[in-house]
Amino acid sequence: MQTLKQMRFSGERALFGAKNLKIENSVFCDGESPLKESSDIIVQNSKFEWKYPFWYAKNIEISNCLFDEIARAGIWYSQNLRLSDCVYGAPKGLRRVKNAHIENVQFTDALETLWHCEDIVLKNISAKGPYFGLDCQNLEIQNLNLFGDYCFDGCKNVKIKNSKLLSKDAFWNCENILIEDCFIAGEYFGWNSKNVTLKNCKIESLQGFCYMQNLRLENCELINTTLAFEFSDVHAQIIGEIDSVKNPRSGLIKAAKIRELIQDGATDASKTEIITELRA
Repeated sequence: MQTLKQMRFSGERALFGAKNLKIENSVFCDGESPLKESSDIIVQNSKFEWKYPFWYAKNIEISNCLFDEIARAGIWYSQNLRLSDCVYGAPKGLRRVKNAHIENVQFTDALETLWHCEDIVLKNISAKGPYFGLDCQNLEIQNLNLFGDYCFDGCKNVKIKNSKLLSKDAFWNCENILIEDCFIAGEYFGWNSKNVTLKNCKIESLQGFCYMQNLRLENCELINTTLAFEFSDVHAQIIGEIDSVKNPRSGLIKAAKIRELIQDGATDASKTEIITELRA
């Protein structure tokens, strides 16, 4: 493998189609698509200053690098990627990427980032921006701190642990989701999703958990969560109180107390078992 050190790359497609390269302490400045169609590339301690650095790339390792805000649409249509210990300051960061391990990365402008990707591991990630993780499949996530609405819309087969999400409309239109030991705050959690399980979580959500199929909450706390479970099939074991529940479709809801239970005939109340120590 050839090693390039302390280089300055400029011009369009500066290393187009490159193979078996290790690049250290370098800068990719003006010029689009510097590593398009590249393969078997290692980049360390370098900076990307311009658009589309990795398109249609394979077998890429990027570590301790900086992506400037102009390095838009940086990693698209690529596969077998490892991205670690980076600051990623550009929007549209990853799209249609397959088989990626992303660890210790800050996405400071995560607009349209991680869209339509498959087989992705995220670990120790911070991200700020809406629609993070749109239409992805097969995600394993640990220690994600996210600030941005509409995250993980349309996702399938997601496992997320030990994370904090401040996100309205999180996990809409999803299927096969397991969320453990997380804190999620935001209105309208999970609408139109199915096969969603939350364990040991804290959730704050106005009109959360509505229009859901096979929803399970185990050992969870609902903080300031009102009008929950409308038209949902739910099995919920809640620690403490629920502020209000409205027209669940079927299942079991168990809590210390439900401050307001609304069953106005929109659903068949006999299909949902309500167990409380004290009902207001």
